[in-house]
Amino acid sequence: MSAPFSVDVSDHIGEIVLNRPPVNAFDSAGWAALARAVDDMNADPEVRVLIIRAEGRGFCAGVDIKELQRHPERIIDVNRGNYDTFRAIHRGRVPVIAAAHGFVLGGGIGICGGADIVLASDCASFGVPEVDRGALGGGAHLQRLFPLQKVRQMYFTGDPVSAAEAFRFGGIEAVLPRAELAGAARVLAAKIAAKSPAMIALAKEALNGVEAADLEAQYRWEQGFTAQAYLMADSQAARDAFVADGRTADFSNKARMSRHGR
Repeated sequence: MSAPFSVDVSDHIGEIVLNRPPVNAFDSAGWAALARAVDDMNADPEVRVLIIRAEGRGFCAGVDIKELQRHPERIIDVNRGNYDTFRAIHRGRVPVIAAAHGFVLGGGIGICGGADIVLASDCASFGVPEVDRGALGGGAHLQRLFPLQKVRQMYFTGDPVSAAEAFRFGGIEAVLPRAELAGAARVLAAKIAAKSPAMIALAKEALNGVEAADLEAQYRWEQGFTAQAYLMADSQAARDAFVADGRTADFSNKARMSRHGR
């Protein structure tokens, strides 16, 4: 199987391009590899800033639910890969620019929420359909992009937020035509790369230290509930429905009564 992303370094700018058709949803091995790639960028003295963008229909649809349907025990590996990826982005030495287009879901929210700067195409939308997929996670990173009550509305309903609305809430630096997204990210990265790498690394560490909450501790808390959710019958039913035909399971009273023969 080909790598689910490509890696490049030029002019002190690192670039990771997600490319796992059809929707850039990564399996456990893919998330582990992505975490290593970000760590490698942070360890490379030639890299002063990192861009993460994607090819295909959207930025990232998160976790490969079909893998977890076949191998539910791999939820531990998926959780570890997610945690390590988002930690490497947020806590790493170099500033990270996420350039997102199309759908930004699940793990895509973790990447953008962990990044230092987010650019979005005008076709981008941000969402957390976790509840409808029988999972949890992403709330901590979503709170770096949206206000608290908006996060809860998005989480409880699964409704996506457009790039324009995300920009209005202040978590997105700019909204651009899709064709201009990669170039705009490169221009911004070059401006940062031209500065003292030692000072920028120190600035990122200082800014992380004055954040209102510990992002990694918050996300680890969420992951405990993700593991708990996977033990529940409702979580299994949600995954079964999605894997079968992409639909959302019906948990209305009528549907429950039908399942119990009443």
